[in-house]
Amino acid sequence: MSEPLRAGRDPVHPLPPSPGGAPPKAGGSDLPARLVSASILVPFVLFAIARGGLWVLGTVVGMVLLAQRELYGLIEDKGARPVVGFGLAAGAALPVVAYIGNEYHATVLLTFVLIAVMIAQLRRRQVTEAMASISGTFFGVFYVGWLLSHAIPLRFFTERIVSAEGPAAAAQLGLVPKSGAFLLVYCLTVVVWCDTGAYFVGRAYGKRKLAPSISPSKSVEGAIGGLVLGTLGGGVTKGIFDLLWPGLSTVLGWPLVFAFGPLIAAAGMVGDLVESLLKRDAKVKDAGALLPGMGGILDRIDSPLLGIPVMYYLMLFWVWLQVGGT
Repeated sequence: MSEPLRAGRDPVHPLPPSPGGAPPKAGGSDLPARLVSASILVPFVLFAIARGGLWVLGTVVGMVLLAQRELYGLIEDKGARPVVGFGLAAGAALPVVAYIGNEYHATVLLTFVLIAVMIAQLRRRQVTEAMASISGTFFGVFYVGWLLSHAIPLRFFTERIVSAEGPAAAAQLGLVPKSGAFLLVYCLTVVVWCDTGAYFVGRAYGKRKLAPSISPSKSVEGAIGGLVLGTLGGGVTKGIFDLLWPGLSTVLGWPLVFAFGPLIAAAGMVGDLVESLLKRDAKVKDAGALLPGMGGILDRIDSPLLGIPVMYYLMLFWVWLQVGGT
């Protein structure tokens, strides 16, 4: 190494990718503890969705901060140094901007975040870690903050369509003020039931590995079971809402329920595999330890991180078809 580099702190080089078969650090999850954590987390999330407003915003911002910090921990385990403080602030700002504006404003903010990360890197003394720092910081903002911020326009989908297409179009589509609550609950039910189905069907019948180098425990049979159960879970949600709050679920007819279900479930499985890839590379089983039996927040929202945006854009595409592309 040259003498100028030795004069200061040695640069940190990201560690090479971990071998595909490297065992994780932590032990397995405890099913009873998982059920206890779920019994607390699920009612709280449903309560926040039902209340709407700042309850939804606060829940999303809190999850972004916790999950993004866990992700930066994984990145730091690989030897990179993301700009953690700035990244967390930017990630938390995205759902706030989506709440007071819309997803377009959040996308504009994301662009400025990337520019700001590059400028911030210019002030660092060690230029040899610039690429790892910039990409790690921005990836955290995009992967957690931007993707999860889609929960805001999905929850307030009626308001989004009224703003874009007008009240008449919203009424034509069967949208009422809390239709977004149903859409978000439907989406989350699909990804959660998919995850549950993949786990239990895979344990009972799994033989063919789905992605052995990323997550050896996942099987093709489990994935099929997850797709089926996730789609059925969406149907159960639709049926419950049709029975108890029929006005909220009118926006999503039964054909769309069973058309969207497999797509959202598949997106959730991809999200789960992506996070498994990151954890395996960092040689950890869980991204965090906040939720007993479940790991960290990132471990719980890995599937919704992709499932929610897919649900949102599927709904936008359906609206575009219904209003004639205007």
